[in-house]
Amino acid sequence: MSQCMAQLNFLTSSNEMSNSPIKVLIVDDSALVRQVLTSILDQQADIDVVGACMDPIYAREKIKQLKPDVITLDVEMPRMDGLTFLDHLMRLHPLPVVMISSLTEKGAEATLKALELGAVDFVSKPKSDIGRGLMNDYAEEVVSKVRMAARSRVAGSRRPLTASQPVVASAPVAGGLKTTQSIIAIGASTGGTEAIRVVLEQMPADSPGVVITQHIPEAFAGPFAERVNQTSRLSVALARDGQQILPGHCYVAPGDHHLEVVRSGARYLCRLSHGDPVNRHRPSVEVLFDSVARNVGRNAIAVMLTGMGKDGANAMLRVRQAGGKTLVQDEKSSVVWGMPGACVEVGAADIQVPLTRVVAKVFELLNAPADRSAPNVNL
Repeated sequence: MSQCMAQLNFLTSSNEMSNSPIKVLIVDDSALVRQVLTSILDQQADIDVVGACMDPIYAREKIKQLKPDVITLDVEMPRMDGLTFLDHLMRLHPLPVVMISSLTEKGAEATLKALELGAVDFVSKPKSDIGRGLMNDYAEEVVSKVRMAARSRVAGSRRPLTASQPVVASAPVAGGLKTTQSIIAIGASTGGTEAIRVVLEQMPADSPGVVITQHIPEAFAGPFAERVNQTSRLSVALARDGQQILPGHCYVAPGDHHLEVVRSGARYLCRLSHGDPVNRHRPSVEVLFDSVARNVGRNAIAVMLTGMGKDGANAMLRVRQAGGKTLVQDEKSSVVWGMPGACVEVGAADIQVPLTRVVAKVFELLNAPADRSAPNVNL
């Protein structure tokens, strides 16, 4: 690992935040991980590692003394585990937290719980046998997520965002979209696992078919879908290639595979592919929304939730140009307003709404008169 660290070729800092460096506190029981993260972050002109400690007990005092802007936090540590510490932190003194997670099923469950408790994002633990090229990629990911966390909106545990009652679906008006013909496509990244949970918990059981691309590692996709399925009235599962898209069901892009919507006669189907990353992502929201623009047209509603970057913005514009309805999560309720903001910037968004109003607005759009000038892809 030390040899790889010596070979790192870091990007020049963009120093986007301000003239003051981002103060980072590293909390991890592994001395090697603390060393790797410190080496990565301290080479950035706009980041200052102000401390590193082996467990949350020490971290509590360091937070008081050093007043960090961002914390990186391990899950499994002695004396107090990371989730217990995160729960206390987000209730008493919310700070942007990036979890350091193992890419395993156990690690996925713990990380998804951490995101529910209020963590902004996560990165995998550095591996001792990582090669030079992959180490550079890993370093870039760590740096970008720490910078993003410093810009994010943190308000403690996000569990209270869920509405107490589901939206009640109403029959579409004449000329509007038909539930059995419509597709709701959702894209998300940073903060998206919790935003998607909030949205799906409000969906009625007779909702149109829902397709989702969330930027997530392959090991996390299955546990994420299973976790959301437990609280949603829809049947939520990973998409399978060739699977028919049905009302009352939600299809999540598996990690490391693009998800598209295609047509076969009178049916919509899921199509999975292992093509090149698009906008550096696989799965990519751009790929999903592009397929929806081509094959669903004015029967589509595209929704962009919180996320870092611009993936999906141009394709959402094509959905709108094809006559589909589009909306984005507003800036105030987004953890990171990168992807929704990019949609607004290119003119792709019909509407901006708070997260808790997304589903209500979707059903208003389902009942709105169709744009007869749009390309006709009705079944």
